[in-house]
Amino acid sequence: TAYDWLRNNDLKALEPGKYEIIGDDVVANVQVYDTLPVEEKRFEAHDKFFDIQYLIEGVEFFGICDREGLKVKEAKPENDVIFFETPDTYGHVILHPDEFIVVAPEDAHMPGCCMDKPASAKKAVIKVRV
Repeated sequence: TAYDWLRNNDLKALEPGKYEIIGDDVVANVQVYDTLPVEEKRFEAHDKFFDIQYLIEGVEFFGICDREGLKVKEAKPENDVIFFETPDTYGHVILHPDEFIVVAPEDAHMPGCCMDKPASAKKAVIKVRV
């Protein structure tokens, strides 16, 4: 259902905001933002949802690692988010327009990082309940 929504909508034309796909179980959040240096970002994870992070415009450095063993900095269970200290080593992908990454609850991720300098980006984050 989430992939159909991505395929069947003009993502570039969508305004930023929340789009219910299947009630609260599958929701799209369209975001417009400036990417930031890695030092200004933090790793996060979610217990109740998978993320499908689909880049519509821009380029983004996206950090990812297993959340097991990471040190918790802050937990906001009411928002289904846990923030972690950045580990010494982690993997990453570079997202370009029309590319996406699926992030499971066991994955910590650090989205929204810039490559060389901050730049504008647009993304659809589809939240799919576990």
